[in-house]
Order: sequence, then structure tokens, then C-alpha cells
Amino acid sequence: VHLVESGGSLVQPGGSLRVSCAASGFIFNNYIMSWFRQAPGKEREFVASIIRSGNTTYYADSVKGRFTISRDNAKATVYLQMNSLKPEDTAGYYCAASEKLSGLRSGAGYDYWGQGTQVTVSS
Repeated sequence: VHLVESGGSLVQPGGSLRVSCAASGFIFNNYIMSWFRQAPGKEREFVASIIRSGNTTYYADSVKGRFTISRDNAKATVYLQMNSLKPEDTAGYYCAASEKLSGLRSGAGYDYWGQGTQVTVSS
């Protein structure tokens, strides 16, 4: 099983960035996909989730209206489009896969995690 994030970069405040997570080794369509982030010295934070069909999404209040999660089941890939980025969005961004709806925001019970991609928002 592999979850490989990519697309992290240095971006200026107010800018946009899209990160991706390519999945392999499991039946991607059967899993809810989520993004979490963790900044140095801080706890891991839920960012967004998307259910199997892609019809329903969930967001943290801190990113609602700025970030958009999407998935391409044919490519087994989940994306996070980040707009109007702020310095406080700086963190390592991790994708995760879960078969269950429970514990989505807490991070508990996820089956698979990626290694992360770094997003730095700074002028």
C-alpha cells in the first residue's frame, strides 16, 4: 500500500497551490480520503475529507471557503486545491484513507497514511 503526496512548495501569502496524493495497493474507490496537516510543535489537524463517490465533502472551519478537496477514482488520486493561502497554513500535509465515517476528523481509525508534502506560505 502506498499513498504518495506531491506538489508541496513555497508560496506567497494570498497565493494558490494544489497538492496531490496518488494511491496504490488497495481499492481506492472503497475508501474515504482525507487531508491532515501538522506544523512544527503543533498537533496534527484535520483539513478535509471526501467520501467514496466524491459527492460529499467535509472541511475544517479554518480552511472552509479557501480549500477544495476532490478525487479522481479512475486515477486513484485525491487533490487539495488551496487558495488564499495564509502563513498559518504552513505545515506538512498528509493524505489518509479510511473505510469508516467514524473518527474522520480525529484521525483515529485511518487505515493508511502518506509520508507528507511540505507547504510553506511566506513572503
